[in-house]
Amino acid sequence: MWIGILTVFSLLVGVAVFWRLPFSPVKADFERRVAEKIKSEAGASGVFTEADIEGLPTPVQRYFRCCGYLGTPKMTYMKASLDNVDFVMSESKQIKIDYKQFNLAQRPERLALISSSLSGIPFEGLDSYEQGKGGMKGRLGKVIPLFDQRGESMDRACLVTWLAECLMVPNAALQECIKWEPMDDTCAKAVVTWKGLSASGVFTFAATGELIAFRTKDRAAIDMKGRETQADWSAFFREYHPVNGILQPGVIQSVWHYQQGDCVYFNQNEAPVAIRYQ
Repeated sequence: MWIGILTVFSLLVGVAVFWRLPFSPVKADFERRVAEKIKSEAGASGVFTEADIEGLPTPVQRYFRCCGYLGTPKMTYMKASLDNVDFVMSESKQIKIDYKQFNLAQRPERLALISSSLSGIPFEGLDSYEQGKGGMKGRLGKVIPLFDQRGESMDRACLVTWLAECLMVPNAALQECIKWEPMDDTCAKAVVTWKGLSASGVFTFAATGELIAFRTKDRAAIDMKGRETQADWSAFFREYHPVNGILQPGVIQSVWHYQQGDCVYFNQNEAPVAIRYQ
């Protein structure tokens, strides 16, 4: 009997030690894929000019000027990170997460890593959009699959997320896959088409030029069991501040506009975002 107890105890200790190790397969996969993209991607060349933006809707042009991008180097990719972020997993479950994100500028591809814990057990999620295919997977205890969502709805959701973030990495906004449509002095519509799939949304800007929000109907709310709910989705950008001479948003949030009311499911606590270009 004592041998059995010792075996179980050793197993539990081993699992606890494994959970505390900094290594995880999900994190390693994220870092490997990011490194491969950086190594293989042809670097962007030149600087942003008036000629680059002359065909864009007026509020989009104003954004480039207001935020100080003209005359600065065009970027190849963006890395963004947030720590200790409020994240709503379901109606009854909210957790704190650390979030790392990687967006390519010259084509629609992005990766995002979520790191957290559920009842003391490590939880990690990886969102991806590569070669026109989107995915969202979650792992508990570093190795136990919780969900792995794929399909056309996920493809479109990931594509429109890259579109929503294109002005955070504004070389993306100049790519041929995005078509801009003027609306009025503070709003512009954009349509992105990639690998046979299209998605669209409306960008709203302050009168002074800063991007305030993006809203779309093309991102379905998909829970961990794969169930879809149709609702408008918005990204919000606030607290602009200068970083190396460029105005960047200091807070980003994501909101589902459900029939029963809005849900700020990402970053209700307004954790600051750090953005870096290369």
